[in-house]
Amino acid sequence: MVKADHGVLADRTPLTALPWLQPLLNAALAVLLVIGLVSPAGAALPEGNAVKDPSAILRNALPIEAPDLQDLQRRLEATSVDLRAKRWSALVSTASRCKSLLSSKHDAILAAVPQANQSTAEQLLEQLAPQLDTLSEASQAEQRDAFLDARRAALNSIGSLEELQVREFPFAIPAEFDALPRLLGRATVQFETSKGTLIAVIDGYNAPITGGAFVDLVERKFYDGLPFIRAEDFYVLQTGDPKGPGDGFIDPRSKQQRTVPLEIRIKGDAAPIYNLTFEDVGRFKAEAVLPFATYGTLGWAHSDEQLDDGSSQFFFFLYEPELTPAGLNLVDGRYAAFGYVVEGMDVLEELTVDDTISTARVIAGAENLKAHA
Repeated sequence: MVKADHGVLADRTPLTALPWLQPLLNAALAVLLVIGLVSPAGAALPEGNAVKDPSAILRNALPIEAPDLQDLQRRLEATSVDLRAKRWSALVSTASRCKSLLSSKHDAILAAVPQANQSTAEQLLEQLAPQLDTLSEASQAEQRDAFLDARRAALNSIGSLEELQVREFPFAIPAEFDALPRLLGRATVQFETSKGTLIAVIDGYNAPITGGAFVDLVERKFYDGLPFIRAEDFYVLQTGDPKGPGDGFIDPRSKQQRTVPLEIRIKGDAAPIYNLTFEDVGRFKAEAVLPFATYGTLGWAHSDEQLDDGSSQFFFFLYEPELTPAGLNLVDGRYAAFGYVVEGMDVLEELTVDDTISTARVIAGAENLKAHA
């Protein structure tokens, strides 16, 4: 294999780099734009309102049954429609309903949390009540920015409460992958780049092998000093190609390049599918639990020839979801998403092939990384 100009294997990119593909991508984008112009709003989107906020995606991806909290969460998230339309009376009503629900469901929410986490849960519930009061006041005063700040704070508290309800890892990882590291939970990674700081949450609940391989490499300081090797507007920003002749991580134990299977969990499925695309299993309309639905989704790179030869290279998804929504972006169901940038979007927008990752560090959740089964 011959290396491309920027140090990445020509066939080791998130999507094929062959010249004939770009006109197809452009045509697909044009079709989406035309549909948006001549059809009713949302006609080109999958059924329902696509969730584009990374924190909301992560909340929805938790392996829990928490109807009371999730009811609160979804009511708050749904206020975006009324807020855009400036339907303040509806927002006042929603805020009042949320306060009432929290009051009536307080004990049930607390009881659903494992005993070891109940003290923390009680603190979060005490924090959530005044946050909903502030939300109500902002809606009555018709103060948009104050409403957004209060909603963000309340949703953060709800997300933390939901995480406390996770009791055990939701599925068994196939034994064939026992030698690979796995992330049995979530971890937060901070990237220091030549343009600033990015913070991403890595989701091992739904991508334990991919997330485990990535966090393991972060812990090894593998990404420190590596450049971005591919940067295309409205496409991807890719990195992870090590210095030297190799294109991935060499396991010091085996002296061989460690590879990671394609791992995608479909909504409603008990466990991920491995080394199969949605196309392979005939589920063309399937939705991933971790979709490429927001700017800054982290995806694991593999070659065009094989689904299971990804080793260390990953990419940040740079498509705008309004133009290429989940299910219509040529990436969902073909590549594994394993995390989301939650802070530093402005920095991500500025990064190019002239930039580097100075350091990548796990700042929370390192205890969830297991070296192997």
